[in-house]
Amino acid sequence: MSAQSTRKSKSIERFWDNYLNLLWKKGVKQAVARWYVIRAEQYIQAHHGKKLAEHDGNDIANYLKEIEELGRIQDWQFRQIVDALQQLFLLIEAPWAVNFDWQYWLDSAASLPDSHPTVAPSQPVEDTIDRLANIQGSELAETRKKHKEILKKLLIEIRSRGYSIRTEQAYEGWVCRFLLYVKSSAPETYSNDDICSFLQHLAVRRNVSASTQNQALNALVFFFSHVLKKKVGDLGSFARAKRPRRLPVVLSTGEVARLLQGLAGVQKLMASLLYGAGLRLMECIRLRVHDIDFDYMQITVRDGKGKKDRVVPLPAKLRDDLVSQLTDVRKLHEDDLAKGLGEVYLPEALARKYPAAPKEWGWQYVFPSARISVDPRSNQRRRHHMHENGLQKAIKKAAAQVEIAKAVNCHCLRHSFATHLLESGSDIRTVQELLGHSDVSTTMIYTHVLNRGGQGVQSPLDRL
Repeated sequence: MSAQSTRKSKSIERFWDNYLNLLWKKGVKQAVARWYVIRAEQYIQAHHGKKLAEHDGNDIANYLKEIEELGRIQDWQFRQIVDALQQLFLLIEAPWAVNFDWQYWLDSAASLPDSHPTVAPSQPVEDTIDRLANIQGSELAETRKKHKEILKKLLIEIRSRGYSIRTEQAYEGWVCRFLLYVKSSAPETYSNDDICSFLQHLAVRRNVSASTQNQALNALVFFFSHVLKKKVGDLGSFARAKRPRRLPVVLSTGEVARLLQGLAGVQKLMASLLYGAGLRLMECIRLRVHDIDFDYMQITVRDGKGKKDRVVPLPAKLRDDLVSQLTDVRKLHEDDLAKGLGEVYLPEALARKYPAAPKEWGWQYVFPSARISVDPRSNQRRRHHMHENGLQKAIKKAAAQVEIAKAVNCHCLRHSFATHLLESGSDIRTVQELLGHSDVSTTMIYTHVLNRGGQGVQSPLDRL
């Protein structure tokens, strides 16, 4: 071996030693670090002849797109590849790597499971119960197998009334827990006494909150009334969980500004919409292209909580960022169409009525996943929206970084939106409409927030 070859070999060896040292400092275990090296080497081999210093964000994005198009890689493997490449380019101090939206690709590693609200409604009733009955380690699995037929009737009744998938999942869970508690295989023997006993068990033995106990009660009343065809009258007295009176967590305008400064890329845009338009997390995640109206500067929230549509303002500060986001999404959609893909999920009724709609531009998600998902039921390849966990984690991380001591989450941005509108003199009925509340009493909670502390009452200490 020549002296030049020896020097080159030692240089490569030092490079990978430095890479491993960086991984260990990041907390990557030694056994896993070996796979990081393999992922990084595979990337380098795929770009043979091009020096790492000459790479940019487009090379990373194109490579990750090629990886996900193979369709054979699991979520954790995709996440590992993204992280391995991020550490690789941070090691060589590539100037673009600091601003590259790595988080977008990490978030896209999480596929939407069968139980996710976006895809679960299209699953047949029998398949839904079978899937739930086969969950490993679930204490309710045997109950679901034993009472399969009656649970199918429950889901049919729920779906025929157009209840949300979240309500369906909650009601099914409570009915299963009730069936497990009663331990009777004869539904005709169930009575009001069984309901009272179960609700008292939740409050006394399980120490559940008042809202949880009420949800269980609603589920059982629905079950008795519509499935067992039994009238539920006065349940008498039973131990009720105490309902605490809590105020929402609200950030000041300065705290909101600091929080948003701690975010970047798509996460910053989504968080800005939560605050700027008062959106719920899933309302933001599920936005479609045709929901954004730049002419009227408004956003239409479709099928929100309670199956209600509403219109909210589109913040002028976000116009350019949203235009840029949609430009990127359009290019992604056109690439998908060129490959014979380009479909998004639509509810079955819409998909049957408008079979071409899933590929239309207007139906595409504003915040799509970077990866194509394979529907395990139909084997269709679709591009779903981003997983909500990514934004939730990003907001909590940003709050910690900018040292906001409050319990910050996605929903507190919506609380802050409402409170700041009232502070600026907006009418409470207007705020009620913007939030989509059925009753103004729900919106009134924000007036209590306005009257706290120094904003409502002068402290006697200040009069001394």
